[in-house]
Amino acid sequence: MAVITLANAKGGAGKTTAALILATELARQGSRVVILDADPQRWITNWFELSGNIPNLEVISHITPASLPCHIRELKDEVDFIVIDLAGAKDAIVALALGLSDQVLIPVQGCAMDARGAVQILELIRQIEEKARTRINHAVVLTRVSSLVTTRALQTIKALLAARGVSVLDTPIVERAAYREIFECGGTLQTMDADRVSNLDKARENAFALAREVQEILPMRVRRSLALRLHWALPRAA
Repeated sequence: MAVITLANAKGGAGKTTAALILATELARQGSRVVILDADPQRWITNWFELSGNIPNLEVISHITPASLPCHIRELKDEVDFIVIDLAGAKDAIVALALGLSDQVLIPVQGCAMDARGAVQILELIRQIEEKARTRINHAVVLTRVSSLVTTRALQTIKALLAARGVSVLDTPIVERAAYREIFECGGTLQTMDADRVSNLDKARENAFALAREVQEILPMRVRRSLALRLHWALPRAA
C-alpha cells in the first residue's frame, strides 16, 4: 500500500484537483484506492456523493488527527493506494499526514503565494525528517499550467526549483475544462462526454501521465509491495 499526500499551506493551489485526478486514474487502472478527504471544504466528498458508485474508489471524510492513523492502519491490507487531500494550512493534521506518507506531492501554481505555501510545507517536512530521523519522499507538481506554456518555459521553472534542491515532476497538470466540470457534474474523465467537453482526450492523457510518473517515483520498497500485491491479485490459470 502507498500513502500519497497532497499538501500546500496555501489554499487554491490545485491540491484537490490533483488528488482527484490522480486517485480516479489509479482506480481506472484497476488499483483499489481510498481518498481521505481531510479538507474541511469537502470538495471531494461532495463530488463522490454526486457521482455515485465509482469502481475501485472510496472516499472517507471527517478526518481528524486522531482518526487519520487509524484509517491508514485499518486500510493497509485492503487497498493499494490511500490519497490524502488536505486543507490549505500548516496544522497538526497536515504534519501528521506528511509523517505518515510514502510520497508527498506539493501542488504549485506559477505565483508567489503558492510558492510561499510550498516553502512552508518543505520546511515542515525537513523538521519532521530531523525530529524523526527519517526520509519523506516529496516533489512539486506544477498545476493549472496553461496549454500555451512551452516545454522550454517549464524546464526553466523546474531548473530554478531544482537549484534550490526541490524535485519537480516532469508532468504538470494542464488547465483543462474537464478538471473544472468534474466537480460540477460528477463522474470521472472516462465517463464524460467528449462531444460536450473540450480537449477531453488531452485531459485523459494528462491524468495517465501523472499517475504513471507518481508510481515511478514511489520508494522502491513501496513499489515492490504494490507489485507483489498485484501478482497475487491476478487470476491464476486453471
